[in-house]
Amino acid sequence: MPQKQSLLWQKNAQANGDDWTTRFTVGDDYRWDTLLLPYDIRSTRAHAGALTETGVLTAEERTRIEGALDELKGDVEDGTVTVTPADEDCHTVIEQFLTERLGETGEKIHAGRSRNDQVLVAVRMFLRDKLRALGRQTVAVAEALCALGERYDDAPMPGYTHLQRAMPTTAGLWALGYAEVLAADLGALRNACRRVNVSPYGSAAGYGVPHLDLPRRAVAERLGFRAVQTHAPAVQLTRGKLELGVVHALVQVAGPVNRLAADLSLFTTSEFAFADLPDALTTGSSIMPQKRNPDVAEIARATYHRLTAQMQLLQSLPANLPSGYHRDLQFTKAAVMKSALMTEDLLEAARRLAEGVTFDREAMRAACTPELFATAEAMERVAEGVPFRTAYRDVGSALDALSGAPDAETALAAYHTDGTPGQGRPDLVRQRLAEYEEWGDA
Repeated sequence: MPQKQSLLWQKNAQANGDDWTTRFTVGDDYRWDTLLLPYDIRSTRAHAGALTETGVLTAEERTRIEGALDELKGDVEDGTVTVTPADEDCHTVIEQFLTERLGETGEKIHAGRSRNDQVLVAVRMFLRDKLRALGRQTVAVAEALCALGERYDDAPMPGYTHLQRAMPTTAGLWALGYAEVLAADLGALRNACRRVNVSPYGSAAGYGVPHLDLPRRAVAERLGFRAVQTHAPAVQLTRGKLELGVVHALVQVAGPVNRLAADLSLFTTSEFAFADLPDALTTGSSIMPQKRNPDVAEIARATYHRLTAQMQLLQSLPANLPSGYHRDLQFTKAAVMKSALMTEDLLEAARRLAEGVTFDREAMRAACTPELFATAEAMERVAEGVPFRTAYRDVGSALDALSGAPDAETALAAYHTDGTPGQGRPDLVRQRLAEYEEWGDA
């Protein structure tokens, strides 16, 4: 059996790299590669088929490789095999496993591949799965907000501009506004998934593979890619660019969650007292026995900024690099994968907040002071034929004469248009959510 080399790029087993250089260049990349191992195994299986078609492997060798990959897949699933800093990356783990099991046959598996295209195949498969899963999570958050909207569509509360009381709204309308925005943001996730779902397979180090006519489209189809990046240099030119598109979509989804979390942090204060969160979504103080802090909402609010930081890295890191691969681009992997995992947690937090929050109808109703109904008074006069500017001035000059806030039924009776207080349309939001079910379940 051939002697095992430590790293794929070493020319002989004795040429050990410097420990500091290895640590510096690998960083925490091995952690991300552990997540990529299942995808790299799948792509290696497809590559074995391609090598069989091109005559590099025999049918018997392919069968043996597939059997070893099945064994490795089981070891990965039960946690027996992970990627360590000494391994450098998931590709090394796979090749060394195959070589230990199959000898010279295992040494053939890297023919026609570079780690540059190999890692991108795995990353894009990972992102494709994550984006679809995040789409399903986004639907769940929006659905929870629709249910909240139905429950509190008849519960008046103050609406604010500039953090000053402005006009009446309802807690239900507040929830449905966020639900509609998230439903629209599903389009960004789907578009990002479509853009990233192109196969880099066969581009190797960015200049193709001599002598071997790899069946690039066939492999792409086996791995579920919708298309192939035809020209090999395009693969490295889009490294960081496609990842940026993914994180930009994640930031779009995180934006409304950030503001929803900010609202809940405000609404649950003693000064507002409009809403309450369950104990499971709060924490306490180490010194103040009375405290219940909305930490889940606050961390959700902060996660938006953590995502934009990763987006900034992806915007700036590839800039000014000459064409081709550069080790700088290694950091695009961590940025996009970290962002996907952060968004996964963010959407779980958002769903729990939407399902767990309760609103205090009486506290919100008490906060609906007479000045909130000044616009309604002016518009009522308009409906009777008074020019708006006249009605505006007359009401504005006699605010003290406004009567007390009407009861909820009377206050909401002034609205007749869909999407205004008391006129929530969660059914329309759900129609938009249904449009993405097939994509999310793919």
